[in-house]
Amino acid sequence: MDEHKDMTAGEDQTARPEKKDSGRDLYEWMQAMVCSVLVVVLVFTFVIRMIGVDGHSMVPTLQHGDRLLVVTSLLYHDYQYGDIVILRKDTFGTEPIVKRIIATEGQTVDIDFSTGSVYVDGILLREPYINELTFEEEGTEFPLTVPEGSVFVMGDNRNHSTDSRSSLLGTVDTRYIIGKAVLLLFPGPDYDTRARDFGRIGVLA
Repeated sequence: MDEHKDMTAGEDQTARPEKKDSGRDLYEWMQAMVCSVLVVVLVFTFVIRMIGVDGHSMVPTLQHGDRLLVVTSLLYHDYQYGDIVILRKDTFGTEPIVKRIIATEGQTVDIDFSTGSVYVDGILLREPYINELTFEEEGTEFPLTVPEGSVFVMGDNRNHSTDSRSSLLGTVDTRYIIGKAVLLLFPGPDYDTRARDFGRIGVLA
């Protein structure tokens, strides 16, 4: 009987460390998972975001329903001509809008609405990305010099876009820019055909 008791006691003693090791492994695994989730949340909050396009003002470059990967202003803030940016301005609306930067601080924008031509610092822009020439006036007087710390933005679907040509938006302080769109992740339905063109997925020019 004594030998049996001793053997049982010995078995119990060897089992306890295994339970402790299993508990520690589970704790470390859960800790790693929590840290990973936290990192992902922080990255998708402060570094990159996914934003959907609402409306047709950026046709043909972007379609309504497109899902974009956006690098936030925390990481990218050296905005240049041609950048597609997401911005929000309280005087314009509560939802973010997507536009293209046409001019940056200190540059002068002029638009000849009779020919649909856009000039920056006296140079005619070559704009292969637009849907149509710029004939729609929206109230802003030109030529216009972009203030310091601001940008002048327009939609690619020029005659169906409310942008910096309108006093409702005007030039945009870069502090209102959420970030730059760098990648089309998922296409929305085409404006004309209503079909999704998955060949459009990729880096935005």
